[in-house]
Formats: sequence, structure tokens, C-alpha cells
Amino acid sequence: MKTFITKSVPRVSAAVLAAGFITTPAVAHPGHDGGFAAGIVHPLTGLDHLAAMVAVGLWAATRPAARAWQAPALFVAMLAVGALAGLAGGAFAPVDTLAALSVTLLGLMLIVAPLLPDAAGLGLIALFATVHGYAHGMEAGGHLPGYFAGFMVASALLHAAGWRLGAGLLATRWGRWASGLTLGAAGLALAAL
Repeated sequence: MKTFITKSVPRVSAAVLAAGFITTPAVAHPGHDGGFAAGIVHPLTGLDHLAAMVAVGLWAATRPAARAWQAPALFVAMLAVGALAGLAGGAFAPVDTLAALSVTLLGLMLIVAPLLPDAAGLGLIALFATVHGYAHGMEAGGHLPGYFAGFMVASALLHAAGWRLGAGLLATRWGRWASGLTLGAAGLALAAL
């Protein structure tokens, strides 16, 4: 298993980093026309959303099993709050840049995970979720309850995938650093677009 991780992490990190340089911000991807299917698709088609959701799962994997559920549950709850704010507040130009920068900060959180108290990590995750939710809400249209349910389900599934990936990947200090640096670089690249 250790050999697999040692050989796979650099390749996966390079692929994620390369994708960060060629992917556009959240507004430029599909899934804004409402309904459950559009809500499911929305977080899967923008690297900023996708990376943030997986990163929250990775963060959860750095916590003891009894507390690992807290970050994903808080993220999904605050995602809904942010989406309602985005629906009510409308366009907010810096939201895409803030969403991209949240990916960078989530990467940094992985690097310092052993030193970062749960409360501080959860506070930042709640803030990031609100930003991503706002982006979802301001782009929403069509059947809103289905759309909200869809992006919340997709987000929870991405958190679970990140947690599962993190269970093996973050077992080594090198894996945590590689994941954190890759996310950090991808977030900076997205913010520059």
C-alpha cells in the first residue's frame, strides 16, 4: 500500500494542479438551471467546488473517527445558509475568487492539521461553506428546492469520497503535505483566472 501511495500521490497531485491551470471559475460551469439533476451536477463541474468538497473530506480524515463527521455536516448545513443568502443577495463579484482562495486555505489547513484545533478548523470550514453556498445560490434558477437538495447531496458525497481518499493518503506526513500543496496551488491558479 505504501508503494502505491508513494507512486500515485505525485501523479494525482500533478493532474489536479494541471487541472487548476485549465479550469474556469464556478460561474463558467453548467448546472445553474435548477432542479435536482442540475444541483447534483453543479459541484461536480467546477474545480473550485469539487476541490473544496473533497478537501473538507480530507480534513475530516485528519480528525479522530468519533469527530470526523463534524466538518462535512457543518459544511453542508452552512452551504444551505450561504445559498439562501446568495439567492436573497444576488450577484457578488468576488465570490468566485473567495471560493478559489478557500481551496488554497483548505490545502494549508491539511498541512497544519495536527496543530490546528478542531474549533478553528470548523470555523474556517463554516466560512468556506458559506462562500461556496453563496455562489450556488446566486447562480440558482428553476426548481430551487430540487437544486438545493441536489448540490447538498453531491457535496456530501464528495466529502465522503475525500474522507475515504484521505484515510489512506493522509496516513503519511508526505501525503498530507502533497495534498495540501496541490490544493493550495490549484486554489491560487483558480483565483488568478
